[in-house]
Amino acid sequence: MSTTPEPEPCAPRPALVFDDPLDQQSSDDIDRGWGERPEGDSAADLKRFLDEKPPHHL
Repeated sequence: MSTTPEPEPCAPRPALVFDDPLDQQSSDDIDRGWGERPEGDSAADLKRFLDEKPPHHL
């Protein structure tokens, strides 16, 4: 007598979400990440300024 194995249950598919994406807050809507840096000393600020200065501003 041959027994056939039962198929394994499939994982449930994620539900479709029809919410309005504009109702959700994005990372652009908050102040964090818009160039804030931890407080540092003026030497670090000068180094960053010189590192990020475009070459035509020498």
